[in-house]
Amino acid sequence: MCSGKLQTALLVASYFVYLLVGAAVFQALERTAEKQEKMAAAQMKEAFLQNFTQLTVAEMEQFMKNLIEAIQNGVYPVGNESQFEESNWDFSNSFFFAGTVVSTIGYGTLHPKTAGGQIFCVFFALFGIPLNIVFLHRVGKMLSLLCTKLGKFLYEKGMRKKIKFLTLLFFLATGILVFLCLPSVFFQITEGWSYSEGIYFAFITLSTIGFGDYVVGKQSDRKYFSYYRVLVAIWILFGLAWIALLFNLLTTVLEDTEKIIVKDLQQIGKVSKDNVGSQQRRCWPVQFIPEEELLPPHAGGDAQKMESLTADSEHTKNEKEVFYNNKTIAITCEN
Repeated sequence: MCSGKLQTALLVASYFVYLLVGAAVFQALERTAEKQEKMAAAQMKEAFLQNFTQLTVAEMEQFMKNLIEAIQNGVYPVGNESQFEESNWDFSNSFFFAGTVVSTIGYGTLHPKTAGGQIFCVFFALFGIPLNIVFLHRVGKMLSLLCTKLGKFLYEKGMRKKIKFLTLLFFLATGILVFLCLPSVFFQITEGWSYSEGIYFAFITLSTIGFGDYVVGKQSDRKYFSYYRVLVAIWILFGLAWIALLFNLLTTVLEDTEKIIVKDLQQIGKVSKDNVGSQQRRCWPVQFIPEEELLPPHAGGDAQKMESLTADSEHTKNEKEVFYNNKTIAITCEN
């Protein structure tokens, strides 16, 4: 028992240390390059504002291409110069990015652009994704213990036939409340989204679909508190464990339902096949029905008795004929 807790503690510690180290390395590799991109975007914006009345069509198209490229790289040239001092690769954002890498969400709004950052990202994901799977598996085991305790409690209360359904219902309701409903209220307040947008973002994130159309901490006109994205990253990690266990339970329920349906269909097919066979025998001409099928059930013994009686009567009849014939012959000889 103690060794299991120690292993869990070491796994959780090593997992978060891995994310912290990855965040620090990404911050060191990408922050300088981002500053250069922001300075270039600011200069492009200033040149456009000074000469936009004299730009040709070709120059305008080139400006639009540069603007799109800057936005794709996470640089938004809006507002004053003070906003350019804020970095997408501070420690909070770097930790959030490291969490999205190992969890395979991949929003696409923030990504490494330097050669060193891209190579490091490859090796970080190569070892981080298996570590994330092991971590989620261990957290899932801890959550499944709650399912086991709930199942034992329901079993003791006499609800033996509804244990799986009630366990799934409990996990579904609790998880939706803790990982979808309450965080959506938090996102509604912090990000200014509607409640439905918060629910949408939460599910798209925890299911690792990660479209990238909604991402936390990306609105330049809002002030976020420190380590806001770190808290969101921790919510994502434990939410992934919950939804993975939920999907596992749903898969089990669907497999059991499939087995029941297949079994019922097989029984229905067997009954219908017997009924069709009996209907066909009734419709056949008598000469095409085997003689043994014409006999009623369990009539084999009666038929054998009838055959035996017929044979005995024939034998007796033959004996009588022989007796009378012998008697006639004897009378003839006396005369």
